[in-house]
Amino acid sequence: MTFQPVFDKIERPVLIAGPCSAETEAQVMETAHGLAAQGIDLYRAGIWKPRTKPGGFEGVGTEGLAWLRRVKQEVGLKTTTEVANTQHVFEALKYGIDVLWIGARTTVNPFSVQEVADALAGVDIPILIKNPVNADLKLWMGAIERIYKAGIKRIAAVHRGFSVHGETKFRNAPLWQLPIELKRQFPDLQIICDHSHICGRRDTLAPIAQQALDLGYDGLMTEVHPRPDEAWSDAEQQITPFTYGEMVRNLTARKLTTTNADFLKSLDYLRHQIDELDDRLMQLLGSRMKLADQIGEYKKQNNISIYQPSRWNEILEQAMEKVRRSA
Repeated sequence: MTFQPVFDKIERPVLIAGPCSAETEAQVMETAHGLAAQGIDLYRAGIWKPRTKPGGFEGVGTEGLAWLRRVKQEVGLKTTTEVANTQHVFEALKYGIDVLWIGARTTVNPFSVQEVADALAGVDIPILIKNPVNADLKLWMGAIERIYKAGIKRIAAVHRGFSVHGETKFRNAPLWQLPIELKRQFPDLQIICDHSHICGRRDTLAPIAQQALDLGYDGLMTEVHPRPDEAWSDAEQQITPFTYGEMVRNLTARKLTTTNADFLKSLDYLRHQIDELDDRLMQLLGSRMKLADQIGEYKKQNNISIYQPSRWNEILEQAMEKVRRSA
């Protein structure tokens, strides 16, 4: 598959921002005017909001699309919203939405993705595809392939983090290795970081945004609201347009490459040293595995159980002692 860029902007990062949900026309327009002053590239707002449980605010629906059309006409910002089924696609296209995105709860379901893909057949519009809720790279890749096979070539991935079991400081754990692997398999696919959904709280947005740029991401998707504490959804992770502008101005976009000969020579030397260490580590790990196999076979021959608590405790205590000595 060969992808075309969703964003032709040369300098990074691409900036996508707007409220989690379009709540009222006044709120949508106020946010748009505030973000236009910050130079964003794409205005986002949720029109249909899939919620975990029924009874909560699930979006204003089609009425809000007229507000996004007004943003485009009066403020001059291109717009994007989430679609999850055929009707969403048809309504968004009818109101001239510039870019559509497929959300995490849709990406996780191949039937839903295929429905959206079928609705998009023959339409030339850029599509953003968020990672599925669970940490399944194949599902993410499958969603991208389904949209591509519908004839859409302008596709970008949106990394919004993954739901994981247990305690975590993130709303959705970033698991950076998964989008990095996605980029390895699809080198020309643009990747956007939705740091709002990774963080789930506004005080950690900036460092996660910077980490994404350090990793070479093409852009950022951020939830912005004129009065975040009054937001009807995801209030804790939204920031004001002014705060957003300050955050973006303090970010550093790293260069993806350089032609500096001295830098490249030094980097090549350091990488060669790492390659040599990796070879030695692999040899040591191979030798260790052989010893572990011998121990396992010896236990089996003598009818001894694999797990021995006293030995396991000894290993843990030795490891902790080494950590204490090196601290």
